[in-house]
Amino acid sequence: MTNFVAELRWRGLVHDSIPDTEEYLNKNKTTGYIGFDPTADSLHIGSLVPILVLKHFQNAGHKPIALVGGATGMVGDPSGKSAERNLLDEATLNKNVAGVKEQLDRFLDFNSEKENKAILVNNYDWMKEISIIEFVRDIGKHLTVNYMMAKDSVKKRLGSESQEGMSFTEFTYQLFQGYDFLHLYENFDCKIQMGGSDQWGNITTGTELIRRKAQGKAYALTVPLITKADGTKFGKTEGGNIWLDANKTSPYKFYQYWLNTTDTDAEKYIKIFTFLNQETIEALIKEHQETPHLRLLQKRIGEEVTTMTHGKEAYDNALKASQILFGKSTSDDLKSLDEQTFLDVFEGVPQAEITPLDLEAGLDIIAALNEKSGFLKSNGEVRRALKENSISVNKVKIQEGYSITANDLIANKYVLLQRGKKKYFFLKVV
Repeated sequence: MTNFVAELRWRGLVHDSIPDTEEYLNKNKTTGYIGFDPTADSLHIGSLVPILVLKHFQNAGHKPIALVGGATGMVGDPSGKSAERNLLDEATLNKNVAGVKEQLDRFLDFNSEKENKAILVNNYDWMKEISIIEFVRDIGKHLTVNYMMAKDSVKKRLGSESQEGMSFTEFTYQLFQGYDFLHLYENFDCKIQMGGSDQWGNITTGTELIRRKAQGKAYALTVPLITKADGTKFGKTEGGNIWLDANKTSPYKFYQYWLNTTDTDAEKYIKIFTFLNQETIEALIKEHQETPHLRLLQKRIGEEVTTMTHGKEAYDNALKASQILFGKSTSDDLKSLDEQTFLDVFEGVPQAEITPLDLEAGLDIIAALNEKSGFLKSNGEVRRALKENSISVNKVKIQEGYSITANDLIANKYVLLQRGKKKYFFLKVV
């Protein structure tokens, strides 16, 4: 066993904890859990922090439980929300739960023979058996309305910050989450719940329920909510969430998100989102500060997190794709891209459509650059550009007389045209 709390602390990942939590964990191999809300069929990078906290917990010798909220997802957590969410139906929730389970399996060790292998649970499995009468009688009576009203998530929604107030459904959420902790305490000997700092009220409802109903002692630890230096929300871009599902956010775009991190944020994120040790990280930060233009921190974070999330091959492909715009790639690199990565790399680049018939006899480069695409304004401009040796097809310089054929297709559909270093256009076969 290693000191789990100390490991989180130097990484900037401790916000609050119940007194004696660190001391208890240092003396006892412990089972602990974090809940994941299945509001979509994929987690996003905002979920990476709790996932990595569970991984640190397992690495320290403790036993992690990942709880997927199939039941609580039907109720909706009011924490940090100014309005009530739309509730999901059971079929949608089941689809979402399956997607979340598959992603958690990439990070945590569920399959080894080790004593502390991870467990995956769905609170719907025990919630579905309980009648409303049982729940109110056996659980509700242990917590007063005064206690529940004192929680920040409740006070904010009942105060001036909210126009809508709070439904009974949302008000009972902390009871449901508290019951999850009690159930895991009684059935899995789970002694600690962890989560984001916005979950403190829900988590401590669980510890209080355990104290009152089971006469037991349980622990809690929360991590800070991650923010960006400019105050904008971490994990959000103009295009929306950065998802852990490669079909929703390609590994290339995922890698680019980390590559575009500011220097200030990168110094924080290298500690939070990688498992590099303190000595390695301090050396990287020092080297980065001496040569910030090399973006060493951003590249290392991108490598570590993309590999961890999508695998080494996906990282290698994302790296290869990233170099394409900077002239460090070959035609073979370009042709190895799948369609989604190609479209991500050349997002916003103008395009024109051609047909398979255009390629059968070979499409003359002059026609391709002017008549078929409008990339260049006239045949004369095309010829001048060709004489200047500034035209490339799929990153390869070409001369007048070149014809584009099906052999030039990227992902069986695209041909990349280029003038100079930065002016791109692509043809799409339809």
